[in-house]
Amino acid sequence: MGFVALMAGVLFYAAQAPIKALPEQPTAQTTALEVVSHPTFVLPDLDGNERDFSEFDGRHRLLNFWATWCAPCRREIPLLKTFQDEQGDAGILVMGIAVDFTEDVITYAEDAEFNYPILIGQEDAMAIAEMSGVEFIGMPFTMVVSKDGEYLGAYIGELHRNHLDGIAEILAWLDNGKLSSDEARDALEIL
Repeated sequence: MGFVALMAGVLFYAAQAPIKALPEQPTAQTTALEVVSHPTFVLPDLDGNERDFSEFDGRHRLLNFWATWCAPCRREIPLLKTFQDEQGDAGILVMGIAVDFTEDVITYAEDAEFNYPILIGQEDAMAIAEMSGVEFIGMPFTMVVSKDGEYLGAYIGELHRNHLDGIAEILAWLDNGKLSSDEARDALEIL
């Protein structure tokens, strides 16, 4: 019993750690994964319509990988909805990518009243998350992609208000030229 509690604690704290931004060249650790600097994919939305990620270009995107059975995922959804309300006009779009069964996501979405797009990926969603060069080890998992489609960084674990405020500030600095893409990646690493 003590060992199980210890392992649960280790996994909890590991899930809270920010993920390093994509390296310029794949390292030995990431060579087994497909590392993509400009992710591309097509996934169905809640209505079953295929949505191409590029149709959302022109806005910064937070790709939030979640599942209906994931308690931290469900806890952060109200915060993500508030963030979308606040930052949508500033050019930031939250996108939910469900790693779950279609029927479960549709049922959950009826009550959740999402104000941002929800795409359903199941196994395909895990492959998209791995495009970041990070092994998909748990959820929630959030990727930050610039308005021109460039991957900037990722965070494993439940997002909190300070994380979202930091991301919004970094993206605003990127927009007004105070940060380059490389500097934005570095800044996202410390969130």
